Amino acid sequence: MHTLIDPLKRALQIRPHEVAFADGTRQVTFTDFAQRCERLVGALRGLGAKDGDRVAILANNCIEYFEAYVGVPSGGFVIVPLNTRHAMPELIYALKDSGAKILITDRDDVEGLAGVVDHVIGIPDGYEEMLAGAQAAPLGKHIAETDLAGLFYTGGTTGASKGVMLTHRNLISNALNWLASVPQSPEDRTLVMAPMFHAAGSNGILAAIWQGALQVPLGTFDPAAVLDLIQEHRVNLSLGVPSMLAAIAEEQHARPRDISSLKLLAHGGSPIATEVIRRTSTAFPSAQLVEVYGATETSPLATLLGHEEALMDDPLARSCGRAVVGCNITVRDSEGNELPTGQVGEVLVTGTNIMKGYWNKPEQTASVLKYGGYLTGDVGYLNEDGYLFLVDRSKDMIVSGGENVYSTEVEDVLYRHPGVLEAAVFGVPDDKWGEAVHAVVVPRPDAPTLDPSELIGFCREHIGGYKVPKGIDIQSDPLPKSGPGKVLKRELRAPFWEGSDRAVN
Repeated sequence: MHTLIDPLKRALQIRPHEVAFADGTRQVTFTDFAQRCERLVGALRGLGAKDGDRVAILANNCIEYFEAYVGVPSGGFVIVPLNTRHAMPELIYALKDSGAKILITDRDDVEGLAGVVDHVIGIPDGYEEMLAGAQAAPLGKHIAETDLAGLFYTGGTTGASKGVMLTHRNLISNALNWLASVPQSPEDRTLVMAPMFHAAGSNGILAAIWQGALQVPLGTFDPAAVLDLIQEHRVNLSLGVPSMLAAIAEEQHARPRDISSLKLLAHGGSPIATEVIRRTSTAFPSAQLVEVYGATETSPLATLLGHEEALMDDPLARSCGRAVVGCNITVRDSEGNELPTGQVGEVLVTGTNIMKGYWNKPEQTASVLKYGGYLTGDVGYLNEDGYLFLVDRSKDMIVSGGENVYSTEVEDVLYRHPGVLEAAVFGVPDDKWGEAVHAVVVPRPDAPTLDPSELIGFCREHIGGYKVPKGIDIQSDPLPKSGPGKVLKRELRAPFWEGSDRAVN
């Protein structure tokens, strides 16, 4: 039985005085890190937090984020990472839904959240003051692997986010699956490039700690900063979303750094163009390119495709790879029967990495936790060698820059505008973001001159920027519909995707 304290225990045994995290001029050893986590737990107890209480964090990647990610669950609490790109109403919803009473944040614009929680702790000053005055509390006491470790909010098909419940067992299983798929050593150095509130950003954290390896957090994404950190720290490993790979490849081609230390560059979370793989491969010739597929609900790793740089002209390049060690992938029909090789159905992932369920949403939980695993909503098939090929996704989901955007959530906002009669939202190919959010709107008869820029501005007031449509088409004809009256988004989507070389996954 393992909990989140176990990777740190091993690091303290094998490399107690080695640097665990380097952030600017700050360096923290594993011993320092463990002591700070103990004081964090003591401070939270001092604020009245009890076992199972939720503690939220809203911050860019930093050492304090690592402390909260490991320390909060190891102290018997539940970490709630909040999306830094969410608008205020979305943040308020997550805090209220989770019941978090404590918020740790590096933001100054959180006055609207002060009334939602009992305590707001600012990074760095308030946080450091809190730790300085705290009594150290033991880590890992009275914790079971089945206990909830984190609530990770992800998009909801009905417009409301869902809190994905990940247990200690889920997150530890993911770390072991990652280590089995991408062997690492204590000498490795990982750049944590994707935001840590995101499944991609937190994917390898525990694995690196287990090996006693150095991690370098990137505060906010900037391609020049990424390359500078790779060069400065001789980084070996990193994982990001495809738009990040595209940006750092362009920067490296334009202003090269010494990135010869990089041996593995992974990506996941959204579609990627063949040309991005090609340019990334030439920009980082020492690195193996790896695609990972999964979901927050799978903690997140499910499949892996290695050596993409050698597969660009191979049919396997359009696959998601094969199940990682510790996971099992099957394809099911609408009745849940397992389908044979080559037949298309819904992808089911099974393993100890599968979430406990959605927080306070039993019906939605029951709809996806079936047949001993997690029904992803993705449609695909397995070839004779176990490679997974996706042919479609849940129709409502758009993956833009590694972020899940559900079309119904954006449509709900568009329908609030008094000039909108009908609205349909879907994803279209985008060279930078993988997919871009696009909308087709039918105006009301009394608003025939509806302006797309006005609608975009209206959306920006209500939802996070990455969910706002990049483009809006206004048409006078009604939206195409099926016999029962369902909007046929495939007809609206088809012209944009025709001839695309983009993988669907």
